[in-house]
Amino acid sequence: MDKKQHPYIPTLVDELSRGEIGRRDFLRKATLLGVSAAAAYSLAGIPSPARAAPAGDMPKGGNLRIGMRCMEIKDPHAVDFAERSNVVRQVCEYLTFTDSRNITHPYLLEKWEVSEDLKTWTLHVRKDVKWRKGRSLTADDVVWNLKRVCDPAVGSSMLGLFTGYLVQEYETGEKDDKGNPKKSSKLWADNAIEKVDDYTVRLNAFAPQIAVPEHLFHYPMFILDPQENGAFGPGANGTGPFELTEYTVGKGAKYKARPDYWGTGPYLDTFEYVDLGDNPGAGIAAMASKQVDGLSEADAVQVNAMKNFPHVAVHKVETTQTVVARMHPDAGPFKDKRVRQAMRYAIDREKVIQTSLLGAGTPAEDHHVAPSHPEYAVLPKYGRDITKAKKLLAEAGYPNGFEFDMVTRPDPIWELNTAQVLAQQFADIGVKINLKALPSAQYWEVWTSVPFSLTAWGHRPLAIMTLSLAYRSNAAWNESHYSNPEFDQLLTQAEGILDPKERSKVMAKIEAIMQDDGPIVQPFWRVFSTVMDKKVKGFELHPSQYIFAHQYAVAV
Repeated sequence: MDKKQHPYIPTLVDELSRGEIGRRDFLRKATLLGVSAAAAYSLAGIPSPARAAPAGDMPKGGNLRIGMRCMEIKDPHAVDFAERSNVVRQVCEYLTFTDSRNITHPYLLEKWEVSEDLKTWTLHVRKDVKWRKGRSLTADDVVWNLKRVCDPAVGSSMLGLFTGYLVQEYETGEKDDKGNPKKSSKLWADNAIEKVDDYTVRLNAFAPQIAVPEHLFHYPMFILDPQENGAFGPGANGTGPFELTEYTVGKGAKYKARPDYWGTGPYLDTFEYVDLGDNPGAGIAAMASKQVDGLSEADAVQVNAMKNFPHVAVHKVETTQTVVARMHPDAGPFKDKRVRQAMRYAIDREKVIQTSLLGAGTPAEDHHVAPSHPEYAVLPKYGRDITKAKKLLAEAGYPNGFEFDMVTRPDPIWELNTAQVLAQQFADIGVKINLKALPSAQYWEVWTSVPFSLTAWGHRPLAIMTLSLAYRSNAAWNESHYSNPEFDQLLTQAEGILDPKERSKVMAKIEAIMQDDGPIVQPFWRVFSTVMDKKVKGFELHPSQYIFAHQYAVAV
């Protein structure tokens, strides 16, 4: 065995040979522990998956236009929607890359190594990467970026992921308006993020963490040029394949290819996003008229309208993408967990799936852990129970129900449809929901602050990632304001367990807490889909809704 190979690798090989784990689980675990994808496939005794067409076979030149909302980007390290990250992603890149099969690879890194106790991660930076403005990427750049996202003032959701192993909370000595101690976050030690040499960075954690490589591919974990101090716009420096030349909120973004890009591609001369607005019919019309060559997302209604267009190809992928009707547990009737439980019992999940997704989904279980997640634990299923829901409301002091506003957005249309179906079902237990469909630009400003709203959540390869981002106390994306010390403690414990079977034992407790005390109603897991013109080559739909324009080409 390689002296630097993690000692758990032989155990994985044995488990695979005995049939105790599948090939995909083996590949995911082995690559997370620092084994290259090629070596992992070899150890598994299976051929590597077919790669995209060789660069010499791809058409060169031309322009590609993709319809996508273009929002304000205040700071790439604080982006909170896939659309925002897609704008930055063509210019700035990640240390790692998680592919459509949920296998994580080095990207700006050459490789990584991890200690047996999962507390020390050594990151080796590639030596052939150049910033567009000419200088080499170094460990100093990586350290600056990793430390910057740990600064609470930046507002990055990376804090939610790093809390529990690199970042710790502390009391500031001040009180909030309710008299509770105010808290902030900081790196747990001065050497938590350490430069070893010009091309090596070491993460020294205080607790074990298995998902570090996947954390480094999270939306906002871009490697930015420190000299620009987090600024982003036309002309921004990056290691990526394109230069942003124009960006107008609500209108679009334009890029030109970088001729000296260090990686594969780009094949296009230029690339652009076209903002088609909130009306889902605009995407259909734009594809029909060939105003755009593809959409970043197309729901089931749009796909049905476009699937017979002779020039259109439909792309679909199974994901852990979902939507949650989330409640602030410190607001109005939602303060009583029996009300939150009643809201969950009010839902007929199959009816929601058929009505809002036209069947393109599977039922969820109100704990935000998907059956496809390796740590998923099977709990007893429950369905709609109006009698039980009304009884819970009465016990909580609402025998006649109550009235409340629910904020949503009109685009994509499946979100608004879902909100409407949920409101109808809540009415059956006496809860009158007033839907407030805000224009997208307004919705994005208040999505974490309103007490009751519908929010779409993107795909994550591990449940511990989603739970850390969405429900860990004080996390930047904790839109529900949920805070449960037992949940936090169990989540930190789960993050340090390598074996998914053992991790699922802890996850069962977490899932049970979410169903009993949690802040969400989660109706389904969604099949993600989009459309592209058949002239677009090299496109593969990523479950995270990420766009990688350097991989695409257009046939003349």
